[in-house]
Amino acid sequence: MFQQELPDIFASDGPLAAASPTYRTRPAQLQLAQAIETALDKHGVLIAEAGTGTGKTWAYLVPAFLSGVKVLVSTGTRTLQDQLFRRDLPRLRKALALPITIALLKGRGNYVCHFHLERLSGDDRALKSRSEVGQLRKIQVFAQQSSSGDRSELVSVPEEADIWNRVTSTRENCLGQECPHVRDCFVLKARKQAQEADLVVVNHALFMADLALREEGITDLLPTVDLVVFDEAHQLPDVATRFLGNSVSSHQLLDLARGMEAAGLAHAREATNWTELARTVEQATRDLRLSAALVERMPGHKATFDNIPNAEEFDKQLGGLLAALDRSCQLLDVVAEKHPDLAALARTALDIRARLFKWSQPDRQGHHALAPDVDDGEQGDDAAVRWIEQGSTHMRLHSAPLSVARVFSRYRRKDQAWVFTSATLSVKGDFGHFQRQLGLWDADTARWESPFDYASQGVLYVPRQLPLPSAPNFNEKFVELLVPLLQNTPGGALVLCTTLRAVDRIADLLSEAFEGQAGARAVMRQGESSRGALLEKFRTTSNAVLVGSASFWEGVDVPGDALTLVAIDKLPFAPPDDPVLEARLKLCRDKGGNPFMEYQLPQAAITLKQGAGRLIRSESDWGVLMVGDTRIVDKPYGRLLWRGLPPFARTRELSAVLDFCKNKQAPKETGPVQVEQHEA
Repeated sequence: MFQQELPDIFASDGPLAAASPTYRTRPAQLQLAQAIETALDKHGVLIAEAGTGTGKTWAYLVPAFLSGVKVLVSTGTRTLQDQLFRRDLPRLRKALALPITIALLKGRGNYVCHFHLERLSGDDRALKSRSEVGQLRKIQVFAQQSSSGDRSELVSVPEEADIWNRVTSTRENCLGQECPHVRDCFVLKARKQAQEADLVVVNHALFMADLALREEGITDLLPTVDLVVFDEAHQLPDVATRFLGNSVSSHQLLDLARGMEAAGLAHAREATNWTELARTVEQATRDLRLSAALVERMPGHKATFDNIPNAEEFDKQLGGLLAALDRSCQLLDVVAEKHPDLAALARTALDIRARLFKWSQPDRQGHHALAPDVDDGEQGDDAAVRWIEQGSTHMRLHSAPLSVARVFSRYRRKDQAWVFTSATLSVKGDFGHFQRQLGLWDADTARWESPFDYASQGVLYVPRQLPLPSAPNFNEKFVELLVPLLQNTPGGALVLCTTLRAVDRIADLLSEAFEGQAGARAVMRQGESSRGALLEKFRTTSNAVLVGSASFWEGVDVPGDALTLVAIDKLPFAPPDDPVLEARLKLCRDKGGNPFMEYQLPQAAITLKQGAGRLIRSESDWGVLMVGDTRIVDKPYGRLLWRGLPPFARTRELSAVLDFCKNKQAPKETGPVQVEQHEA
């Protein structure tokens, strides 16, 4: 690759400009592409923060196309994954006139499985409702007509529909080469295309699943590549923690018991009393759940392994469940060759039993059967936290590593280049928090500001009159100050909350405030329909108010007047009842560190920047960012938070905000309104 090629491609008279009438040159875009080219040439690691509007996608795709090497692009969401594959990559390939082959690869749960679809089609009792009968028919037709089997292409069956779980496969219940439909398998076709393509698009979940499998010695998921680009890279630490952890649920155990009984009676009736065996596993599962009933009264309905109430009884019931699973594994192993269903159940039982036993180690005396020479008191890179999550109808046993840095960083081959990019990777220019989380100590870091004129396009409003977020009347006061703003700003409003409880309370208060008003705004809330459906309705409703929590803080792209106000109730500090966070803070404290400054504050700053980033999505956008948490101004650490936000004009006065809004709606010749800048 030659250095002068990139300036030519990104020039105002280059192939990108010729392919898009709205294209304009952006110095930061070219500089980012050149930095990625350098990382490729020296097989290095680059962490690149590029503000909204930089044009990150083409900045990394152009050098990837020109490199001539095999490339993997990993995204944070399946939505961006589909957008890249179906829109951005074909457009760029056409613009550059390069014969690049591309492939889309998702986790197996995204592809219809012919075997499981056929099984469900032949079992009328397995369908739970009349709507599922209709959904099954649509999936049957889709499986015959689709070349990919990717469920996202069948939009008439909701993504969250339960039936998808029964017409897709898992690693445990996949029959592999023994499947009668192996030649038509959508998963194998997708993996073959990925092996042959020049550029493969995956998501972080699949990338981390591959990493976790390689830790177990399994290497057949992702192809070997020379360049990996992680888009939306700020999500990686959380995804890595989830996939390098371990989880077993009561639902999985009960499903195993039901499956054993059904398959055993159908294909190996004489081998044992399958009904009795299934009842033993079911009863042991219910006994374990009952022994942890008090967890439901604890904060977040969670308890760490060391804080389980009635621990002695819990350990006894856990031992009983492991014994029941041992017996099940032995019997299933004997009959596994009789039928593929029994072979799949044998694998599932063995996997669940292994994960459950792994969760139980070390025991309360510190003995570790899986690593007898390891001192569990040693809080090193391998330290983990274990906890129970108890609900009214389920129990889950979780474990997660306290650090993913060592495992993640050693995954990169020395001849491989890695690029991490996002609009939110640093805290006021400092990448230390992100680097520590993933073990990227030797990475090059670079940062490019957004080309948007934030000072004239937006205003940050922190009302003076609000009580602290801990005050019992905080939600009422927050809505009281939010309503006048809603009444005086056109377009849609996104209200971002830090808890689901706040979502419901604030949505209720807003509905009450608008009740009976002529032309009142529609108030939508997270949970009343799917995230995608809510966002689509929000975009097409001129002045709706959408109230949401965690999943709406990022990935919401609503340019124009459909979104002119983003209101954030509280600073997004992680909840204190998160066992992983609690254990990481304790470890930091034990090492003599300051967990608030080293972990909680940087994480809140990145999340806050994500939420604020929903407001201005193009050069012509304008709007108001309201933050209801006065600690952002009143506390010494607040400066770090607001200085990490886009450089909006700042005020604490509603009148200044209303003047700003009037000016933005007035004819341009009236001239700008100066918004008073308030320093903390």
